[in-house]
Amino acid sequence: MKKIILSVAFAATMGITTIKAQTQDSTASDNAAASQTAAATGDVVQAVSQSGYNSVLTSAIKTAGLESTLNTGGPYTIFAPSDQAFSGVTQMDSLLKDPEKLTPALRGHVVNGKYTKADIIKALTDGKGTATLNTIDGGTLTLKVNASKNLELSDASGNTALVTVFDLQGTNGVAHVINNVLLPKQ
Repeated sequence: MKKIILSVAFAATMGITTIKAQTQDSTASDNAAASQTAAATGDVVQAVSQSGYNSVLTSAIKTAGLESTLNTGGPYTIFAPSDQAFSGVTQMDSLLKDPEKLTPALRGHVVNGKYTKADIIKALTDGKGTATLNTIDGGTLTLKVNASKNLELSDASGNTALVTVFDLQGTNGVAHVINNVLLPKQ
C-alpha cells in the first residue's frame, strides 16, 4: 500500500513540476516565457516595470497609490496582468481614473510573502494539487495546474488567469505575469 501511495505522490509531483509558461503571443520565443531568474536590482514594482509586459500595470499601481506600499514593505508576490490582459478590460479607462475602484482591484493581485515558481510547486505538492494564497486585501487566490499543465489561478469572484512568465525578481518580492485581470464583481 505504501508503494502505491508513494508512486501516486511521485507521479503527481512530476506532473506539477512540468508547469509550463505560455508566451505572451505566438511570435514570442520560448525563452521569453521562461523563468526570469536574474538577480534582483530593484524592488518588486521595478521588476514589474522593467519586465516589458506590464507598462499598464505599472501606471495603474502609481494611480492607485500602491507604489509606496509595494516599494517598502514585503516580501510580496504580485500576479501581474500583462498589457495584453488590460487591453481586454472594457471599463479600464474609467477604472484608471477612479483610484477608489482601482486600488481594491490591484490589491487582489498582491499576496503577502514571496512565492517563486519553486515555492508554488512545493505548495501545490503539499496541497495535493491546489494551493490557496491570501491577498493583501483579505481575499484568496486558489492555484492549481490545469489539464494543459499551466499554472491557473482563480479568485473568489470566479475570475481565472494563467501565469505566462514566472519569477520577475525584486529585492522585496517576486512577480509572475498573468494573462487576465482579476476584477471584483461589481
